[in-house]
Amino acid sequence: MTCRCAPSGAASAKSADKGADREVLAGGCSDSLRQSVLDLLRDIPGGFAEMGAPKSRYAADLDSPRRRIRLDPFQISATCITNALFAQFVAESGHRTTAEREGWSFVFHLGLSDPGAFAAPPGTPWWRQVKGADWAHPEGPGSSVAGREDHPVVHVSWDDAVAFARFTGTALPSEAQWEHAARGGLRRMKFPWGNELAPGGTHRCNTWQGSFPMENSAADGHSGTAPAQSYMPNGYGLYNMSGNVWEWVADWFGPLPAAKIPPLANPGGPSEGQGRVIRGGSHLCCASYCERYFVHSRSHNTPASTTGHMGFRLACPIPPRPPVAAK
Repeated sequence: MTCRCAPSGAASAKSADKGADREVLAGGCSDSLRQSVLDLLRDIPGGFAEMGAPKSRYAADLDSPRRRIRLDPFQISATCITNALFAQFVAESGHRTTAEREGWSFVFHLGLSDPGAFAAPPGTPWWRQVKGADWAHPEGPGSSVAGREDHPVVHVSWDDAVAFARFTGTALPSEAQWEHAARGGLRRMKFPWGNELAPGGTHRCNTWQGSFPMENSAADGHSGTAPAQSYMPNGYGLYNMSGNVWEWVADWFGPLPAAKIPPLANPGGPSEGQGRVIRGGSHLCCASYCERYFVHSRSHNTPASTTGHMGFRLACPIPPRPPVAAK
């Protein structure tokens, strides 16, 4: 079972065996795109880190109990990849996304003028299967990302995210890296900033306010996605590690890394699986229905799935520093 605010099961799966029209060239991006990606990267210290929660809210998420791991230092992008950066990637690589090749993607019903004109998947009637919806047309034909260039790109599959990473010489973060970075240097906190969702009544992330899935007051300032650099960053300078859009990470979904002494170093997920992990929650998460906007929250979806609330950010090892010349 995936996150119930997202389409789940066979209805959300697309044809993973069709592949892209052509394989993107590893590291084949322009100097301009490469520099834009490098400018986003932030250094994350290594050492011991925490994964998971003391107790699961949703048992199927396999996110408890808490355990310790150890990570080497790495870099991760301060924001999700934006529509502007993804457009540059598409222009340079010629990549056609899963949604473009398949001809449709899932759009949240409130984003449509006539939701009844589109089929809904079983169990999640707030999603609609919209022909012509893709990263450049988030609500289907007639829509565009004009005015949303600085928002996270959505309607991208795990395969699309990996293609972007390959083209720019980076990678998707491991699940362990993502959670360590999301915590922003804090220990045993629910959010990147502490334990309160809205400390002092101030919204710190983009989630759902109201009765899901029909009424969203948008009290946090956004009824859909927010710009990728919204709200205050965490202690590592990272934006929107809670809410806004779910983020693909590298790992297959399965149990968290084993709790061992000494803690496992740089753990990855299972060697295979049915779904890839997504982290961070989205603007559709809410306390009354899908409370998965905590730093430990996790869910999963099939690698070829695309929706209007899933994006990604990048990671890579910290490059070696040049030796300091002896005086």
